[in-house]
Amino acid sequence: MVNKRVAAALDDLTQTQRERLFYIEVKAFFCGDLTRADIERRFGVKPAASARDLSTYRRLAPLNLFYDAGHRKYATTDRFTPLFEHSAERVLTWFRAGFGDNMDQKLKRSVPCESASDLVKPEIETLATLTRAIAGRRQVKVNYLSLTSGASTKTLCPLALADTGLRWHLRAYDRERGRFADFALTRIVKAKAIDQPIPVEEQIESDVQWARLVHIELVPHPGIAHPKAIEADFMMHNGMLALDMRAPLVGYALRRWSVDCSAKHSLDPKEHHLWLKNSQTLYGVESAALAPGYNNTVDSK
Repeated sequence: MVNKRVAAALDDLTQTQRERLFYIEVKAFFCGDLTRADIERRFGVKPAASARDLSTYRRLAPLNLFYDAGHRKYATTDRFTPLFEHSAERVLTWFRAGFGDNMDQKLKRSVPCESASDLVKPEIETLATLTRAIAGRRQVKVNYLSLTSGASTKTLCPLALADTGLRWHLRAYDRERGRFADFALTRIVKAKAIDQPIPVEEQIESDVQWARLVHIELVPHPGIAHPKAIEADFMMHNGMLALDMRAPLVGYALRRWSVDCSAKHSLDPKEHHLWLKNSQTLYGVESAALAPGYNNTVDSK
């Protein structure tokens, strides 16, 4: 919680200055470090201006950053306490789409709008620990709650974040099980950074499933009486929607969209408006086990 003195000091700054301080905090808090060049590139300011911004931020939050002379950058301390309020949704949007750098002004909505994804909100400190580990290629120790094995302690090599449409997952290498896997962010109840680099064979470049792009071809389910309506829903071209997606996300996407993935489109069209025309594309995709009708695809071979 920011004290009244700091809050008053922030209020005295211009909107532009607050936005730059907000960026400094987001970059440092969620990536672990930043440089003056980061500020200069982001806002198109001169070195003198970026130096003033950093000086102002460090004056308002003297315990948050220290200058790492060896690497010529500012890094976060163990006593980091945010000046600004951060929401998991905004931070995740920033990492996913790259446009969430601006401050949340909390303007009143002229049209009420909610999202079902608001039901699932990762804990912000855990999220920051994980994103810093990803950015710095460092391992983490986590307490994880699994549906199959319950609570356990794991050593993970965090690699990437992935939005399944229903919740956010961490793509990581599980050192205990010796494999790349997905972990629901909300089931990571505690995360602690380990000052150990990620071995080359456990980095994202070695994740075969993550590197694989799967080409999927979606068409209206053959059992639909009026397929033009479905074509309009998904802005299909010539009756088909073609997408390329990373293998670990394919199964989640097909399940979310209720796509009939059986080879002979045998699922109920009332519940499955789309059919995966090229079902053979799922061969070797680990997440395909989540796709509706996937077993039908296997049985038809």
